[in-house]
Amino acid sequence: MKDNRVLLGFSGGIDSFAAVGLLQAAGYHVTALTLDMRGDSALLEKARLRAGALGIPWRMRSVRERFEREVVDYFTDSYFRGCTPAPCTRCNSRIKWPCLAAEADALGIRHIATGHYFRITSAGGKRYVTRAADNRKDQSYYLWDLPQEILDRVLTPMGTVIKRNIVEELADRRESMGVCFLEGRPCRDFLRSRDKTEALRPGPIIDSAGHRLGTHDGAALYTIGQKKGLDLPPGWAVVAIDTAANRIVAGEEKLLLHRTLEVGECRLIESDEVFGARDIRAVIRGIGRNPEGYAAVFPAASGIRIELEDPAWAPAAGQPVVLYRGERVVGGGILERYY
Repeated sequence: MKDNRVLLGFSGGIDSFAAVGLLQAAGYHVTALTLDMRGDSALLEKARLRAGALGIPWRMRSVRERFEREVVDYFTDSYFRGCTPAPCTRCNSRIKWPCLAAEADALGIRHIATGHYFRITSAGGKRYVTRAADNRKDQSYYLWDLPQEILDRVLTPMGTVIKRNIVEELADRRESMGVCFLEGRPCRDFLRSRDKTEALRPGPIIDSAGHRLGTHDGAALYTIGQKKGLDLPPGWAVVAIDTAANRIVAGEEKLLLHRTLEVGECRLIESDEVFGARDIRAVIRGIGRNPEGYAAVFPAASGIRIELEDPAWAPAAGQPVVLYRGERVVGGGILERYY
């Protein structure tokens, strides 16, 4: 008999709201789960009321301590080490999907789902995160680190949906944007509130020869490729960050072009499919520009080494590097070094 129950990660926003209707139309009985990550009582009440309006069971689980440790502390510590983190990737692989699966297990429910825009496809006995039909809203980049045991259970109601159609149908619903725990604050204000050791203090901006160009507000407040707020010469940007010495190195933008990436914390769906392939593309979402050409991937001591046909502009340590073969995510990891 078909298992027609599904546990849906439910914020009450546009996408999770729409996902309920799509799953019900496909014949599933939906139970909503809202994860309490930040103690936001208004958000929890909104989710409860909207689940009630949809006539579906609603559950809530607190993951506040885990979220603080695995995501917020990680985000803060990364910046204070001079890296540029991607907290949504971390949250998906460490919090949202594992907690959703654990709660589903406790309820005896096999299928799990969210309002994310992506699809699942299968090849060679493996399941792959795959780009959504709506390229503008595709979230596959942030889901590269989900293991097979999660992907085997996932339903993707939003995978073939075009977002603008959903917005038109649910015009009174607002979607959440940005990093949730910043709560609309600028990142630098948040980092200042987390600075317990007075690490954020003015320091020198220098060029590669050591000549002083100016003064910054705290090295951890900047990222590779940044120009704004630094009064740099035309065509110059941040090319290196040394938080230990509290200094920033600036240089011509051409210094930000890199063809070799060393990536750690890797997950490859099938290594034989990646090593030696000629049609892999590497995606790095950040301040910089994605490489246009194909990438060659090789095993390395830290994880993998990626040689780019077209250089990446302004990659930054801490960012995810996600490998695509066509529409499928075939692997990924965290950028450690580049040259």
